[in-house]
Amino acid sequence: MLRIRDASVVFPGSDGSSVHALDRVSLDIAPKSIVVAVGASGCGKSTLLNAIAGFLPLTDGSITLDGGVIDRPGGDRGVVFQKDTLLPWASVVDNVALGLKYRGIGRRERRERARELLALVGLAEFGDKPPYELSGGMRQRVGIARALATDPKVLLMDEPFGALDSLTRETMQQLLASVWAKTGKQVLFITHSIEEALTLGTTVVVMSPRPGRIIARLQADFVHDFAESGAIGPILSDPRFIELREEIRALIHQPETRSNGVLQ
Repeated sequence: MLRIRDASVVFPGSDGSSVHALDRVSLDIAPKSIVVAVGASGCGKSTLLNAIAGFLPLTDGSITLDGGVIDRPGGDRGVVFQKDTLLPWASVVDNVALGLKYRGIGRRERRERARELLALVGLAEFGDKPPYELSGGMRQRVGIARALATDPKVLLMDEPFGALDSLTRETMQQLLASVWAKTGKQVLFITHSIEEALTLGTTVVVMSPRPGRIIARLQADFVHDFAESGAIGPILSDPRFIELREEIRALIHQPETRSNGVLQ
C-alpha cells in the first residue's frame, strides 16, 4: 500500500515569497489499482507525483510504501515522464534494460528481460533499433517497458500521452489498460483530460487550483471493460460515464461544487 498523509510542498520564491504547491494531501493507492489525478494546470498533480518518486522533498507530511518512508528515488517506483527521455545513443533494448544494468544484472539476463517487456508493449521486433527511428507513441511504449523492467511496486505516469495525437493517444490508453490488467501494478496517473481519467482510473481524484488539494474522490470501473475489450466507444457513450464526466468538469471549474456522485 502506498500511503500519503497530509503531504504539503512549499517552494521558496526568488523575491522572498513562497509558492504553496501542495496542501495537506492524503491518499492511499492500493495494489492493483489505477489512481488518476486530474485538475487544471498548476494544481500540484506533478508535484505530488515527484514527491512520491522521491525527486522532491515534502515540506510537511509523509509518504510511505509498505510502511517504509519515501525520501529518495528507488527501484520500487517506476516513472514514465511526459517526454520519453530515452538515451539516443543506446538501442531500444538497452534503454529498457538501463535500470537492470544499474542493479548489476548481467548483460544477457537484463537484455532477455528487456525483450520480454518489449513484447508486452508490442515492440518485440524493434529492440535493436535506435530510439530516433521510432514514432512518438512507440518511444512512450519503450518508456513504459523501461519503467517496468525493475519490477516496481508502483508505476508513476506524468501525463505520458499528452503530446500524442488523438489516435495514438487512444492506442496508448488501450496499451496501458492491457498492461495493467496483466501485471496488476499500482499506478498513479496524471492527466488534464477528464475522459482519460475516467477511462483509465479505478479511482479518480480531482485537485483544486493552487494550493493543490484533493477536493473529490470518485470510484470508477470503466478500465476493466476497456482492458478486456479494447473498445473505447461504448465507454465514452455510457450514460454513467457522461454523468461522471460532467460532475468532474463542474468540480474543476467550480471547486466549491459538491455532488452526491462524488465521494469526499
